[in-house]
Amino acid sequence: MRISDVSFRQLHAFLAVADTLSFTHAATQLESNQPALTRSIRKLEEQLGVRLFHRTTRQVSLSPAGIQLREQLQTLLPRVEEALFPGARRPALRLGFCWLLPDGWVQEAIVRFEQETGVPVELRRRDDPCAGVDQGAADVAILRGRPPLDGVRLTPLGTEEYVVATPVRHPLATRSRVEWTELAEYPVVVNSVSGSVGDDDWPGGQRPHVALRCDNFDECLESVAAGRGISVVPDLVLRRNLHPSVRFVPLRGAPVIPISLIRPVQGAHPLVDRFTSVVQRARSAAAGRRVAVPVRSGLVGGPRR
Repeated sequence: MRISDVSFRQLHAFLAVADTLSFTHAATQLESNQPALTRSIRKLEEQLGVRLFHRTTRQVSLSPAGIQLREQLQTLLPRVEEALFPGARRPALRLGFCWLLPDGWVQEAIVRFEQETGVPVELRRRDDPCAGVDQGAADVAILRGRPPLDGVRLTPLGTEEYVVATPVRHPLATRSRVEWTELAEYPVVVNSVSGSVGDDDWPGGQRPHVALRCDNFDECLESVAAGRGISVVPDLVLRRNLHPSVRFVPLRGAPVIPISLIRPVQGAHPLVDRFTSVVQRARSAAAGRRVAVPVRSGLVGGPRR
């Protein structure tokens, strides 16, 4: 076999089927039809002299040779295309999020992914439970809490801690730390669309007095600043100056917030697995070099009174 016998069309067809494990969804993704895609894969297998997929009437799976080829092509194919067609625009990977991406490691992962693949990452903020993944508005998303799992595949990335957000003149604002169980005593503002805390997550199973429900983090923060109530948010706010009228106080005894990456089960972006791998490596490296950072009395976001 000569390398000229293999076409880019065949390689892209192989990756589409390898990523979706469905000839039907791969054909839709490639704007082709299933018989043509099947012929393309069969011809590639004949040219390579190996079976790339195991097929039954109910499922498609990668063979060992297919797994190896997929891992290599995910990196090599974008580089070859860039060498042959420099400057050609490629479909971006759309990364969804609801608010405030985690510090450091996500940004490192984006840079590394773009360098390794030549594919740009576009950030898409979506204020809904799956950050647009379930609606086709994002290819992959980083979320907090427990997102719905219908139609999406979840990869755990770790956890964050909660802090309490209070108005600057609230009784809790001057505290250096607050117990999780104390929060049940106060009216709360709940981000009911993209927030990570539900009614059943509050201390002792006590449903708090919900003073206000809002649809996104910005509305939640502004409502706290206006004195509508307190709220709980991830502790990365302690490292960002978000609002002069809101103070963020560390919590003790609070549950942690799970962070996960989600992607569609069907019709995924061809490089979504590659991005997932890069994110996992960046997250692991960040966890390995993390050092304790002292927090001063939780007065981020406002002067001490």
